[in-house]
Amino acid sequence: MFYDIIAIWQKYNYVFIEGVKWTVILTVITVFFGTILGVLIAFMKMSKVKILNAITALYIEIIRGAPMLLQLYFFWLWLPKAMPFEMSERDCIIVALIINSSAYIAEIIRAGIQAVDKGQTEAAKSLGIRDSYMMRYVILPQAVKNILPAIGNQFIFMLKNTSLASTFFIGELMTSWRTVQTATYKPIPALIIVGIIYVGMTWTLTILLGRFERRLAASD
Repeated sequence: MFYDIIAIWQKYNYVFIEGVKWTVILTVITVFFGTILGVLIAFMKMSKVKILNAITALYIEIIRGAPMLLQLYFFWLWLPKAMPFEMSERDCIIVALIINSSAYIAEIIRAGIQAVDKGQTEAAKSLGIRDSYMMRYVILPQAVKNILPAIGNQFIFMLKNTSLASTFFIGELMTSWRTVQTATYKPIPALIIVGIIYVGMTWTLTILLGRFERRLAASD
């Protein structure tokens, strides 16, 4: 087994490296645009307009309640028919991942904002500060310290969940495993290599995130 792992890595390392590249690209795109959409959804959820609140609450419940693989299949099948322009399979999967991520990030942002001491809000109101200025200069600077570490955890979560995209052969790390095991007829050694890579990436990100959290805590 050990020699198989070494031999497969030596011969097919470029395939795994390509898989890592697409895994990271997918994760970065997903979390970046998921955060932008999540901010919008979070503020709609906290809106005093009941219809916006209800729509976003339903959106979040559906996305968080439905299995991710089901969502990937839905957008993979529906988007090419619904859009007036051509969309590749990879584009459809990226959209699905962004939408999935946005629901979780929206809740992270909402929770981070609501975790700010209400005394800060009351003090700002007593000084006659408008809601928009209060949110920008009083609440958000404090909420960011709650939000950023949680978004870091969401990044790690999505890094692992991009493996579901291998169902659609879009080039990420689990797709590289499919390619190698088909070529070698040795699925277990190839799977061990992929597992080591995933653990290495998540372990590294967890350490970096921990250091970042400690710096944030020290800045208080």
